[in-house]
Amino acid sequence: MIKEFKDFVMRGNVLDMAIGIVIGAAFGAVVKSFVSNVLMPPIGLLLGGTDFSNLFVVLKAGSAPGPYATLDAAKEAGAVVWPWGVFVNEVVGFLIIAFAIFLVVKAVNRMKKKEEEAPPAPPEPSTEERLLTEIRDLLAQK
Repeated sequence: MIKEFKDFVMRGNVLDMAIGIVIGAAFGAVVKSFVSNVLMPPIGLLLGGTDFSNLFVVLKAGSAPGPYATLDAAKEAGAVVWPWGVFVNEVVGFLIIAFAIFLVVKAVNRMKKKEEEAPPAPPEPSTEERLLTEIRDLLAQK
């Protein structure tokens, strides 16, 4: 059973998938940081100093009455909130990842298309054809 498991894990598809998942998770973390820390602050600044991660709607006030200065303050007070600014950050991150995947798939498809366009190598002659060619050449020499 251990040998079967080892054979299963060492197959190319499973290993490739595992590598893809790890790289994808790392890429997702980088994109999330990029969106939250690099992209959205200047956009928020252009929109009047808005911090998208603190845009929320209070659906039900908590133990301390509002208004709440930050999303964390609202959550600490036990308020039920709809943090739509965080959702906007996540959507922007998703769009960046989706565009990056689109570019990778497009590049792979372009490479596959070039491989398909290459002329196939001529097939090697069969054993019979080679023998007949040798016989013909020997007869031509006599």
